[in-house]
Amino acid sequence: MKRPSNIFLAILSTLLATSFFVGCRNDSTSPSEPSPNDNSSLGIESVPSFLGSQYTSNFDRYTKVVTPNGGNIHIVAQSNITDEQIVRCRSVLEHYLRNYEGSTYGFDKSAIANKMAENGATLTLLNGRDDGSNPVEVPGQALYEEEIQVEGHGWYINQNYDHRDATFEEILHLVHDYGIGVDGHNSNPGAAPEFQAKIRMAQEIALSNNLWGMGADEWIAELREENSLSQEYLAALIDAYYGLWGAWTESNTHSMGGIYIAKDRDEIFTEDPVEAELLNNAFFHPYLTYNARIDPTFDGLFYLKFDSYIPYTHHSQYLKNLTLLGSNNINVRVNKLDNEITGNSGINRIIFSGNYSEYSIYTNAGVTIVTDNVANRDGNNKLDKIEKLQFVDQIIEL
Repeated sequence: MKRPSNIFLAILSTLLATSFFVGCRNDSTSPSEPSPNDNSSLGIESVPSFLGSQYTSNFDRYTKVVTPNGGNIHIVAQSNITDEQIVRCRSVLEHYLRNYEGSTYGFDKSAIANKMAENGATLTLLNGRDDGSNPVEVPGQALYEEEIQVEGHGWYINQNYDHRDATFEEILHLVHDYGIGVDGHNSNPGAAPEFQAKIRMAQEIALSNNLWGMGADEWIAELREENSLSQEYLAALIDAYYGLWGAWTESNTHSMGGIYIAKDRDEIFTEDPVEAELLNNAFFHPYLTYNARIDPTFDGLFYLKFDSYIPYTHHSQYLKNLTLLGSNNINVRVNKLDNEITGNSGINRIIFSGNYSEYSIYTNAGVTIVTDNVANRDGNNKLDKIEKLQFVDQIIEL
């Protein structure tokens, strides 16, 4: 799919220009630093020659998602992209392609993944930002260094919209364009025409009812000409669904730079009910299924539980699995999901909402299971390499 036009980027840039939080760490750099050459343990390697010189000469690292039919969905990265950014992008792609048992269109996503490989789906991770300064243009879906957040890094913690997280949007475009398929011209063969018909119907209703695309008439006209309306609408919906605009201060009611009527998940279901059917057990998991690797620069308390005073929790409330990196002492406040948390080489403490007596605790072979006996509060937690448990009335050493 083509990148958004300068018309939309100008609108979005104007809306976001002053809407970021003061950072607690240096926000001028990408998450962490590029890793040493030995990154094979992360599934990252040199760009394979079979991709051709346009990729081997412009990108220095490669990873992939292997599809059920043995094909590959390619991810290539330029020099400034960190290994953790690469892993995060691959994880988001795997999240979209993970089967959602009991859903209408996502219970078996193998055909979509296979179609992506057949169509040559490639995610290109490019240095810098989407301002025209990077000259590399190769086939694939572009995603830029400065719009890839990693959990725990300053851009993520502060929800800095000068480096807004476009990862979910752009990778969804990749899945939509190369796998689900788009009806009409300028599109690849797709594997889920019935799902696309639902997406198209929702997009048309949203556009005609002024629920999406407000104030962006020229951009909408360009999208209509290139047949990208349904892709951009679905991305706006999903960004709100996963809380990516919850911390945006320029509007209390709208998201995606002001062009979508719902700011968060609750508002989607109250203000955009027809379109909410796309999310109601249709295709997208209600939580983030990947293992979030917390940036090694992070120090202090990481919240999985939503707190309106902590910007990133609009998004982190949907995480359930964490791996803490580095050696800093990190504490984690759990949410109501069944969390799996792996500690780092520092001292790690997991914080719960109730008294010690309200939980069942079992440890075997260094792994501790903590189950909240109060429903819908702290869930069932599997903890590895964790030193302390903190309850309201006491702290337990493991």
